[in-house]
Amino acid sequence: MENMDDTSGSSFEDMGEMHQRMKEEEEVAAEAAATEDDATTDGEFLGMKGLKGQLGRQVADEVWQAGKRQASRAFNLYANIDILRPYFDVEPVQVLLTCVLPVQKIAGELYGPLMLVFTLVAILLHGMKTSGTVIREGTLMGTAIGTCFGYWLGVSAFIYFLAYLVNAQITMLQMLSLLGYGLFGPCIVLLITYNIHFHFLFYGLWLLLGGLSTLRMVAALLSRTVGQTPRLLLCGMLALLHMLFLLYLHFNYHAIVEGLLDSLEGPNMASMQRVARDVPEVTLNATARIPGTLLRIR
Repeated sequence: MENMDDTSGSSFEDMGEMHQRMKEEEEVAAEAAATEDDATTDGEFLGMKGLKGQLGRQVADEVWQAGKRQASRAFNLYANIDILRPYFDVEPVQVLLTCVLPVQKIAGELYGPLMLVFTLVAILLHGMKTSGTVIREGTLMGTAIGTCFGYWLGVSAFIYFLAYLVNAQITMLQMLSLLGYGLFGPCIVLLITYNIHFHFLFYGLWLLLGGLSTLRMVAALLSRTVGQTPRLLLCGMLALLHMLFLLYLHFNYHAIVEGLLDSLEGPNMASMQRVARDVPEVTLNATARIPGTLLRIR
């Protein structure tokens, strides 16, 4: 009986140890499986990340190449001189005829208007120099260029905007050409009156030449505008701006010369003349011998 008890006790201990070992082996196997799952997940994550990075680089490279091609195409487009040829392909005789003759068809070129704007710049610069105009900030050349080109571009854009509102049939290029050729009259008026300073002469030329240039532009707009009110608005605004601009150029840049002329020709001229003054009486004693006579002066 004692032997049987010993044998049964040892067998229970062996079964406990085996159960403990199996439990440990299961834990080890579970840890190994978990480690393999983590490694697989990390590998898949890294693979997806690498694929996304490669795809992003390809997209960025394609965008860069497309932008480079567009920039190169645009540069070649604007660098080609043939694009500007139709706007400046005109004979000087045709420019002169367009300045003088009434408008039959609005020219779609910029050679004549650009030359007239530069001519106005030169005349304005001459008037500023002869009048002694002083520019506190900037230069005379910059002021002249800014004034002339600012009027040409600014008023053209403004009248084109009004024409768009009233549905007038005119393009921006035609508006630039029309207003540019309209500066022919002001150029003649300022060239004369900057050198011959008479008010009546300026007002006569302002009404004659400036009015003819304005009338020429108004006639061109009337034929392209429908309706009495749109015509009155568009043509009246253009005429008002054009005539006032000529007055501004005349009186703003040779005021000093006008002031000098007024001082020389006006009432102040009397103050520059000799005025008789009271002087003490001077007694002169002299004897002059004239043949046959004796003259005594006291």
